[in-house]
Amino acid sequence: MTSTGTFITFEGIDGSGKSTQARMLADHLRALGRDVVLTREPGGSPGAEEIRALVLQGDPDRWSAETEILLFAAARRDHLERTIQPAIEAGKIVICDRFADSSRMYQGLSRGDLRATVDQLHKLMIKREPDLTILIDMDPTTGHSRAKARQTVEERFEDFGADLQEKMRAGFLSLADEFADRFHVIDGARPIDVVAHDVADVVASHLAK
Repeated sequence: MTSTGTFITFEGIDGSGKSTQARMLADHLRALGRDVVLTREPGGSPGAEEIRALVLQGDPDRWSAETEILLFAAARRDHLERTIQPAIEAGKIVICDRFADSSRMYQGLSRGDLRATVDQLHKLMIKREPDLTILIDMDPTTGHSRAKARQTVEERFEDFGADLQEKMRAGFLSLADEFADRFHVIDGARPIDVVAHDVADVVASHLAK
């Protein structure tokens, strides 16, 4: 398929501020006259939103790691078919709050070394990487405190505890090295507007290529 749009993803540990930055970037680009689709994972399409409730709510041990990987892959496939790919083919900028890199970390690391399984399923069913990935880096203790303070029903991964966030931060930084051609790491510990300015600069440079 010929992709004429741009696919941008935001990644980071829970509480890093990536969702806020994704929204701010979408608003910024729309103000410049760009056609933007802001979406999220898990979710982003009606079917994927139903799966979101299954994987983000309830007891941390509700699913085995393998079952969880399949659920996330099913949600991502539906999201890709119904939301992401059509928008890209229409020439739009798609901004997604989390994508496959989150599965490489959360499902790949949270309960054993299942990264290879995640990658195999991704290669088989998704076959798409972002054009640009922005990693909002955050101290795990601060991020975990922020995430728990939200007090939403979608806290299944936060309930795994701060130790998981430590592993996730290290894992995301490792992914940034592994996929250095598309990752940009931005310090999320600074004021929101300062972070947003840096994000806008990175995206502007990418879109100018």
